[in-house]
Amino acid sequence: MRAVLATDLSDAIETAISSRTCLECLERYGIDQIDLVTVTSPNVTSGMPGSDIGARTKRGLERQRRLLEEEGFDVRTHVMRGTPHRRINGLADRVHADLVIIGSRGQSPLEQRFIGGTAKNVARTASRPLLVQRILEHGEEEHEVAAEHLFQRVLYATDFSENAERAFDQFQHLQHAAKEVTLLHVAPPERRSGSDPDAVADAEARLAELAAELEELGIETRTVVREGAAVEEILAAEQEFEPTTILMGSRGRSRMRRLLLGSVSEDVTARAQCNVLLVPPTGTR
Repeated sequence: MRAVLATDLSDAIETAISSRTCLECLERYGIDQIDLVTVTSPNVTSGMPGSDIGARTKRGLERQRRLLEEEGFDVRTHVMRGTPHRRINGLADRVHADLVIIGSRGQSPLEQRFIGGTAKNVARTASRPLLVQRILEHGEEEHEVAAEHLFQRVLYATDFSENAERAFDQFQHLQHAAKEVTLLHVAPPERRSGSDPDAVADAEARLAELAAELEELGIETRTVVREGAAVEEILAAEQEFEPTTILMGSRGRSRMRRLLLGSVSEDVTARAQCNVLLVPPTGTR
């Protein structure tokens, strides 16, 4: 399987690339090939007199390539110019990537550009599963990944839509990496048990069916049905169960209409403290 890994060559991203535990999790997911890509601003000219930006970019990319190759990945590197999210997603489509990985924080020393903003735009236009990896910053030079065991504990949030079912299919890849899964459904306020008790009972039954599938794979599973605002309840479940990754589907229109994440997916991605694995709808090319 193949992943596109976006880097801004910052210390924050290198912290993630240097984590053997993180890389072992990607291997258990099935990744063995990585396209390492950095995107420079079209306004920066590497050939300007006195400028060594191009050389520094190549050196930084080569250093990170070696780190990945030392862990056994087949690595290709790409230096592109243009708008980061367009170049990253364009490359992912071109190489038929199974996963796109991007850090949620970090600042490029070359472009002074926050990769967090890039991550949001990549998510809004992604046509392939996207792992938004949390990288914590402690001052300007100290960083750590929020959860080295990327997929050890997964919180799967579902509204039982077709796109949520597509996200559940990720467990075909996660079965060798996930040890514990929480299956969560949030019933909207208008369907609270006081007015529609059958709705909650039906949700519990559907979650139980999904849990049975995962338990056959040897994954410890719990089911939770909550009532209220989806974003708040998903984030409350994150605090309670401490997942390393939240798995959910994203909704949107076609790219021709500037695909937008569903508000729940976008808000959870922005506010969650752990990693988020987003699975876009089919046909978002």
